[in-house]
Amino acid sequence: MREIVLDTETTGLDPAAGHRIVEIGAVELINHLPTGHSRQIYINPERDMPAEAFAVHGLSADFLADKPVFAAIAADFLNFIGDATLIIHNAEFDLKFLNAELARLEKPALPAARAVDTVGMARRKYPGAQASLDALCRRFQIDLSDRALHGALKDARLLAEVYLELIGGRQTKLALTAAAASAAAGMPAAARPQRPPRPHAPTPEEEAAHARFLEKLKDPLWAS
Repeated sequence: MREIVLDTETTGLDPAAGHRIVEIGAVELINHLPTGHSRQIYINPERDMPAEAFAVHGLSADFLADKPVFAAIAADFLNFIGDATLIIHNAEFDLKFLNAELARLEKPALPAARAVDTVGMARRKYPGAQASLDALCRRFQIDLSDRALHGALKDARLLAEVYLELIGGRQTKLALTAAAASAAAGMPAAARPQRPPRPHAPTPEEEAAHARFLEKLKDPLWAS
């Protein structure tokens, strides 16, 4: 089972108001195990960067000026996610922006039914509790020390850990190697050296000692 944990950073809150995606982060899971494959894509939004958005993610218009536009990365992005289930925190927001970008290129939209919204999962599991990514990381004791600013890939990696907790607890750490994840996905494990079988038959001395012991028993059941 292939899943892609996905996050975006944008210039604002509404693509209908002209806001655009500036970063996409995506992390691959197979059978709920990280494979080590990911994508971090910076995108030139072809517009200015509002101060409010810059304060959230720290991506300036100057930094993004030489990055590719969405049209240039769309094929690689769509190829990476393939037909995998998308794991997104507040899926409506990210899908709204992704589909606005795809609509500009006259490409099919990503259907809402394809996404698993971890906000909804958290609210069902912990009614009344905060469901922000920060709050869930604190609940599950996931390290937030490197999150002074938001980042799409950084947040996707945090969300992958949160998601694994929400579905029942991590059986393994996200530090698993790609080889270990591939093995969990059904690939054959490396051959192990075979040890010769150990001899288990009793020695003549052991058989004689056993016979002497049986002679000492009075009225054994097997003799009646």
